[in-house]
Amino acid sequence: MLASIVNPLILGISIGSILLISALGLAVIYGAAGVINMAHGEFIMLGAYSTYTLQSTMGMPFLLCIPCAFFIVGIIGFVIERNLICYLYNRPLDTLLATWGVSLVLMQSSRLIFGSDVKYIAMPEFLSTNLELGILNFSTFRLFLIAVALILLFITWFIFYRTRLGIKIRAVTQNKEMAASFGINAAQVYSITFAFGAGLAGAAGAMFGALSIVLPTMGMHYVVEAFLMVVTGGGSILGTVFASTLAGEIQSIFAFIFNDTMARGLLFILIVVLLRFRPQGLLSTGSGRR
Repeated sequence: MLASIVNPLILGISIGSILLISALGLAVIYGAAGVINMAHGEFIMLGAYSTYTLQSTMGMPFLLCIPCAFFIVGIIGFVIERNLICYLYNRPLDTLLATWGVSLVLMQSSRLIFGSDVKYIAMPEFLSTNLELGILNFSTFRLFLIAVALILLFITWFIFYRTRLGIKIRAVTQNKEMAASFGINAAQVYSITFAFGAGLAGAAGAMFGALSIVLPTMGMHYVVEAFLMVVTGGGSILGTVFASTLAGEIQSIFAFIFNDTMARGLLFILIVVLLRFRPQGLLSTGSGRR
């Protein structure tokens, strides 16, 4: 009886952590810069391919590949922002179309470089086992995903609320003109924020590639769920955390009662119904962007 209750709850937290990891970088970019980044899924894909390349060419351990994927994709995101996105702020439709074009370019480039065949990321032995606590049985990798989600969330919180950079980001987000009057370079803040959000997507890709397979089209699966979590949460980081956790638990409960396919369908229906009656999301910031 205990196992039938606890196991779905733990599974729900792990599903929520996957949703959070995939959506956190998108929430950072949208929340700070107001950019609807359609290339977010391809940043996740680049993180997976970065990990695969580091392992296959340098034999780098998986745990070390995660921060490396963060920095590699973060640098790519910085270059894209400096050469394209920076000219499109305050033009939402143009930004959406431009990032969609970037996603297509990144996807086709990965296909040309790595091919269309499936690639695999090697995991450490201890992450491929199950942890048994009495009658309870947990996947070690699922627990690892939960731990990484908490670490990434803490790092994001620390940067936003305990550093000078975080003060600048929040100032620019609240009122760009007033922040500029205090000598804050909004363009620089946007570049760093976009790079950080892209880096988070890269770290997510390293883990998702180990969780399943690596393909040029793998980002398309995660970007839809990431957008749903950000929109459902109201566009803020806290809202995204809340929406991801709640969605993970709901999907786990529905999967326990029905099956995984029906659980995902029912979850999406609930999200559509929620947004119909509360379009501002679960946790609205209550203030408009300046």
